[in-house]
Amino acid sequence: MPSWRTAEHTHYRWIIVAAGGLLGCVAIGGLFSLPVFLRPIAEDTGWSTTGISTAMTFAFLALAFGSIGWGYLSDRVGPRIVVLAGSLLLTAGLALASLATSLLAFQLLFGVVVGLSAAAIFAPMMACVTGWFDTRRSLAVSLVSAGMGMAPMTMSPLAAWLVQGHDWRTSLQIIAALVAGIMVPAALLVRRPPALAQAAAGAAPAGASHEPALSRGQALRSAPFLILVATSFLSCATHSGPIFHTVSYAVSCGIPLMAAVSIYSLEGLAGMGGRLVFGLLGDRFGAARVLVLALLAQAIVVLGYVYARELGSFYTVAALFGFTYAGVMPLFAVMARENFPLRMMGTVIGGTTMASSLGMALGPVLGGLIYDSFSSYAWLFVGAFALGLGAFLSALAFTRLPGRQMAAAAA
Repeated sequence: MPSWRTAEHTHYRWIIVAAGGLLGCVAIGGLFSLPVFLRPIAEDTGWSTTGISTAMTFAFLALAFGSIGWGYLSDRVGPRIVVLAGSLLLTAGLALASLATSLLAFQLLFGVVVGLSAAAIFAPMMACVTGWFDTRRSLAVSLVSAGMGMAPMTMSPLAAWLVQGHDWRTSLQIIAALVAGIMVPAALLVRRPPALAQAAAGAAPAGASHEPALSRGQALRSAPFLILVATSFLSCATHSGPIFHTVSYAVSCGIPLMAAVSIYSLEGLAGMGGRLVFGLLGDRFGAARVLVLALLAQAIVVLGYVYARELGSFYTVAALFGFTYAGVMPLFAVMARENFPLRMMGTVIGGTTMASSLGMALGPVLGGLIYDSFSSYAWLFVGAFALGLGAFLSALAFTRLPGRQMAAAAA
């Protein structure tokens, strides 16, 4: 490749990182506006907390099953078309959900449509970024993930501010317009990784001969993939309930709404630090090793919410919890790239995203059922601790697989 072309790719890969972070921030922010709107929607409509929370569960289910489909499609047609379609679908889903007059309609529109559209962003962009970087890969993926982690510090306070001056329907419509105005231009900046672009043009990608001759079916049946999927599921099942119900839990402890949202925002701020720190550690010591320790820390820290009652204690636990759970997430994409060929990254990362989304789907509805049944969230955090230990043990099993890359090829 000519030196000028190499320099262009070296610089443009950071534009891909920036676009991925921005797309993820707005998409995740639109999806996670629901925790902020939870009580206003319930008070306005009379719908139950469990019923509204179920919309989030539907969203994670749609995110789960959409991820592998969007990921496979991005392998075939490239990430730009996929993320552009997802941006337009997300805009439509948020706008239509704001017009829902029944709980079922809201659950389907916010849950299925918004969740499905968010799936078009995460896995394709993570796969795209891993393909643009041969060095500093953990840092690059962590920066994209950090952009997604900006949602609690940007979109969530915006949603809280909007709902204080408008009803929740108008607020959701404003967010839909914002999604269209930001995400569509950002999607147009996305390009395929150079190696895959060369392959699509008929040239052999550089380094292709070093990749194992592995089919997608073999990859999806391999031990590394199955354990990675299990770890993703348990990890996200650990933190989904605490993330979704943080604002509601703090309000139930007597903390005002805006202060409660600031707790959620602090989780996001700490999460940015966690993503960057664990990304750098992953480049230095290996993603698998860092993941094991981070998952153990996540399990221990989540128990701290059982004892949080005042704003100061909420801030302490939120900072530690956000740092650990957010730092975990980028490492899965790096581990996928280290163990599977680039040509199937969308499918593989889509598969792990499907598992993590199924784990995320548990928290909102289970947390709502626990609160409606016991008027307390204590058992939610105890259960999250148990799931966190399971995630730690699963990741530990992954590191014990002999010759993980060769095992995948031989499956």
